[in-house]
Formats: sequence, structure tokens, C-alpha cells
Amino acid sequence: MTLIDADHLPQGQEKARAVRSMFDAIAPRYDVVNRIMTFRMDVGWRRRTVARLGLPAGSVVLDLACGTGDLCRELDRAGFRPIGIDFAHGMLTAAHTTAPLIEADTLRLPVADGAVDGATCGFALRNFVDLGQFFSELARVVRPGGHIALLEVAEPTNPVLRIGHAMYFGQVVPLLGGLLSNRSAYRYLPKSVAYLPEPATMLAMLNDAGFDDVRRELLSAGISQLITARRHV
Repeated sequence: MTLIDADHLPQGQEKARAVRSMFDAIAPRYDVVNRIMTFRMDVGWRRRTVARLGLPAGSVVLDLACGTGDLCRELDRAGFRPIGIDFAHGMLTAAHTTAPLIEADTLRLPVADGAVDGATCGFALRNFVDLGQFFSELARVVRPGGHIALLEVAEPTNPVLRIGHAMYFGQVVPLLGGLLSNRSAYRYLPKSVAYLPEPATMLAMLNDAGFDDVRRELLSAGISQLITARRHV
């Protein structure tokens, strides 16, 4: 098993292999660590993500990089028909959801063109090898007029909050992760934010991929972000 070296941010297929191994390793305690290190704010963020989809009940929604199925459960509670997809076998094995789960590469989805009404993704944008390809796959599988909601970490715009957040995310999170799960993985996760493009660039990428009404909302004083968009009709 090859876990990510937190002092080296890999690229390409090296990144894909390392990310898969890392999530396989931390899967058994992933939910517990998330609840503790976010003070359960992640629960509210996922509910907001589902609420922002703006789709009718019964809609088929892919949850991409679904992990242990947190968003699948929220989608189910909201009356949607979720399908979870992840390439980390360990995460799917540890999942707690009744939604159908598929082990597959999110950059090459085993889904027909325009087959789903919407898609969600929670805290995984920075882990994809090619974010542009991910957005293109979203545009391919979501029907015209369908909606997406993408949840990801962010940095507060307030300078004081940004300093405090950097200290917590960069120092406390790795410590908690090391005590409760895998120190190497939770040293990597704060540093992986470096993979994310600037917000304006991400929104432009979604526009270029075939989405309109692209919006970005900061949550909890800016420590997370929610990006929503509609597949161009």
C-alpha cells in the first residue's frame, strides 16, 4: 500500500494510485474523524448541498467520489434516487447507505450520456487527477437542464479567520487524524488544497464544460464552499 507523502504532492497516475490507497486506509474511521474535526459542521454542509440541487423528488442523482455514503444518505432523505460511485474499494466497503454503489473511476463514468438528473460531490475536487476532465464527465452524464452541487474546502476571506483556519487545518487536523486514524493521510489532506484552481478559474471551467448559472457560496465563514450549476439546455 502506497500512502501519499505529505511533503510531495504527486501528479497524474501517481496521484490516482496514492489517493486510492490513502482512502482505502482511512475508510474504517473516516466518518468519525470528519465529525470530530469539523465539529459536525460537515453534516449541515451536506444538507445544504442537497437542498441547493433544486431538483424534484424522485430525480436520479449521482454522488461522485461518494466515500462512505454520507451524501447518498442525505439525497435519499430528500426523496432523490442516489447512486454512489467511488474508485476506493475500502470506502465502498465501509459505506453505510442503501443506495446502489459502483466501484469506478469518476473520470471515466460507466454512465450513458444524459442519463441522470443531477450530481453531487463532497470534498473530492482536489483529489481528481484532472479536474477539467471531471467537469466534462459531469456535463456528459447530466441531462440538459439537470443540476450539480459540488462541496469542497475553502479558505476564509477574512484575514484573521484565515490565519486561525490555517493553523487549525494545518496543525490540529493532522494531529487529530494521527491519533484517530492515519497521520500521513491527514497531513496530506490540508496540503491538497494546493491542487484547487482559483475560484474564478473553477467557475470558468464549469462554464466551458457546458454548465450555466454557475454559482459559488461560502459556508461557515468561508471554511467550505458550495458550487452549483445547471447543465446547459
